[in-house]
Amino acid sequence: MPADRFSTATRLKALGEQAAARVHRARRRPRRNRLTGRAALLALVMCSLVVALAYPIRQYITQRSDIADQRRKAQDAAAALDRLRDEKARWQDPAYVRQQARRHLHYVMPGETGYIVQDGSGVRAAPKGAETTQRPWYDKLWDDVDHTDRADAVRTTTAAAGKR
Repeated sequence: MPADRFSTATRLKALGEQAAARVHRARRRPRRNRLTGRAALLALVMCSLVVALAYPIRQYITQRSDIADQRRKAQDAAAALDRLRDEKARWQDPAYVRQQARRHLHYVMPGETGYIVQDGSGVRAAPKGAETTQRPWYDKLWDDVDHTDRADAVRTTTAAAGKR
């Protein structure tokens, strides 16, 4: 009979150690909760800070947006002021005043003959794309006078009929 290398006692001791190791592994320590009291307090403080700062931050962003809008409006106003100053400077030039009077008021220089071309229908011809409301100022004036005269005549007729 071949002699065992180890005695029975040594084998039993090794088996016992293996069993103890299995039992030890099976009996794990209970898992600790990862959320400690300090962590919960920190989370509560962070949430309260977020809630407390949300409104002021929103107001800050809104005010920055309003400031940007006001700056944009100021730049637009400055650009409009520059345009108006340029236009005022142009109106100081007598040649520009004459040009505008000729264009808008249909003035002619002494010795010139002004023409108004009609197409034969009794309505003044207008260039293509131009609106018919671009009539000379004196035509508009006489139309207003005629309209007022007709309205007065209707009122007078109505008042006379009402007295009978």
